[in-house]
Amino acid sequence: MKIMMFAHAGSLNRGCEAIVRSSTHLIKEKIAGAKVLLSSERPETDRILDKVDEIRDGKAQPVSKYSIDGLLSALSYKLRGDESYALGKIHKSVIRHIPEVDVCLSIGGDNYCYGEQPGWYEIDRQVKQRGKKLVLWGCSIGEEDMSERKLADLRLFDLILARETLTYEMLKAKGLTNVRLCADAAFTMEKEELPLPSGWQTGNTVGFNFSPLVWKRNEQSREAARALLTHILDTTDMSIALTPHVVEEGNNDYELLRQFEQEFASTGRVFLLPDHLNATQYKGYIARMRFFVGARTHATIAAYSSLVPTLVLGYSVKSKGIARDLFGEEKLVLAIDQIADPGRLIAAFDEMVGEEESIKAQLAESIPRIKQMSYKAVDYLCEVAG
Repeated sequence: MKIMMFAHAGSLNRGCEAIVRSSTHLIKEKIAGAKVLLSSERPETDRILDKVDEIRDGKAQPVSKYSIDGLLSALSYKLRGDESYALGKIHKSVIRHIPEVDVCLSIGGDNYCYGEQPGWYEIDRQVKQRGKKLVLWGCSIGEEDMSERKLADLRLFDLILARETLTYEMLKAKGLTNVRLCADAAFTMEKEELPLPSGWQTGNTVGFNFSPLVWKRNEQSREAARALLTHILDTTDMSIALTPHVVEEGNNDYELLRQFEQEFASTGRVFLLPDHLNATQYKGYIARMRFFVGARTHATIAAYSSLVPTLVLGYSVKSKGIARDLFGEEKLVLAIDQIADPGRLIAAFDEMVGEEESIKAQLAESIPRIKQMSYKAVDYLCEVAG
């Protein structure tokens, strides 16, 4: 079986890397002879993915309005209101590989949470037009993200794998019969343990991840984050490991966390992990933390799967659903407005510290089950692919 993964933004987002890395491992472990082709918007960032067989440039290619394709696109839209010709040309770097594969996996997890995606809709249409199997792999979608156009696209899929129950239940309620429940493949991702940096306290270091995405959505959240760091330093003897997980230009955790590092440098208890580590190396550090506070979903998955008590900042349907599947409730998951309240944020952290042992016990019980659900995704894939 040859599989193409597409809708991948590149591995500077270590969450995207974690999805590809762990999914490829699961597929190859359970499907003998499987080959994986990765279509990437930033292929130069994906050379670290050693289990992927081929990496292809999947960047969108704008159509000049003065070219033949541009004129035909304009004519098609003017006469029929049809943008498919233009979209087919824009995304030809992905579409051209459809004939050489058996199954196309739309990956990315929360890609369908950000408005309409006409480019992916066109790719999906052409996958089915060519008689290939189409799978939405490990997705999260909120009720607020749905539209009639998106629902029509989702009906094209041979299989939709929801990675948590909130998405699963919502899609089933929309009448979709092609949905199965699994868990994010990254729960199964391996870790690589590098030497511990200066300032790390074994068994007494808390990880802190913050993102520009959260800050831009609520600028007050940054001041609340600063208050939380101050609280940790004032009321505990823990060290704080500032932990980036996305290092893309314009969306770089490292640049934001570096400001916190500089502000708290005089304490001698705050340090910043490097920005060049891959997803397994970040997990290697996160797995050795006592607690983790994080805004990036796959950084929190690295913590959960390592049995590290975790506080999630700026929730979405994915973080709410994942917490519910782990704990039976949306435990220690704060909304974007809640994390802008220093008192609320500090109280949630103190709650996590107070329940440390019970949270670890809950994770020890639930993580093996969640990992089995990750593997179940490949069983469903095999059923659809025959």
